[in-house]
Amino acid sequence: MLGSSRNWQSAGRDLADTFHVRAPDLRNHGASLHAETMTYAEMMADVVAWMDAQGIAKAALLGHSMGGKIAMRLACRHPERVERLIVADIAPKDYFWVAHRVNFAAMNELDLASVHSRAEAELRLEARVTSWAMRKFIVTNLEQGEDGRWRWTINLPVITAALSALEKNSLTVGESGDRFEGPALFIAGGKSDYVGPADDALMRRHFPALRVETIAESGHNPHMETREKLVALVRRA
Repeated sequence: MLGSSRNWQSAGRDLADTFHVRAPDLRNHGASLHAETMTYAEMMADVVAWMDAQGIAKAALLGHSMGGKIAMRLACRHPERVERLIVADIAPKDYFWVAHRVNFAAMNELDLASVHSRAEAELRLEARVTSWAMRKFIVTNLEQGEDGRWRWTINLPVITAALSALEKNSLTVGESGDRFEGPALFIAGGKSDYVGPADDALMRRHFPALRVETIAESGHNPHMETREKLVALVRRA
């Protein structure tokens, strides 16, 4: 959520010596089109349609955070399209992020008409968004138009409205719940609270061939914080 393919450029270049790497943006993010709704079913369908358009019958699928939730759903619902699944720092469960609500409130309150630079926008967010790294991350979603005005590249109103739904588990649980029998690697950040030992059983319920690797020194963004270690794990997946 709030990320884009830009965040994967360095890791993507590293992986390109082993794989043919593609990094599409999800709807309402990055360079992708904006849409009025945003559900896991719709985003999974977007990825399948993109694969069809690219002539990709089957792929190793790597997703981080919200993208990981979509990758998990796609693997379970369309296993014939997924050679192997790699998920970075997210589990198949419900989340509730108080910090996300604070961050989104701050973004919606920011008066872009009076902003003159990313640095100024970051400074104005400081009172509400206490994390320096998160402020830096948020303002990567700002761009300046030809008229000199700053705007969000993300579809902020739609993502804000969809926040509660996006925090939910993207998979169906229970006896007939979602399941992917193929190879599945979950990469957890040791300093992150998104995935913990208590999640192991529920992950194996959906992914019986699961392998879990923890990068001890990484937080929630191992592709940026510990890129070399993530790349090495993906190469061996």
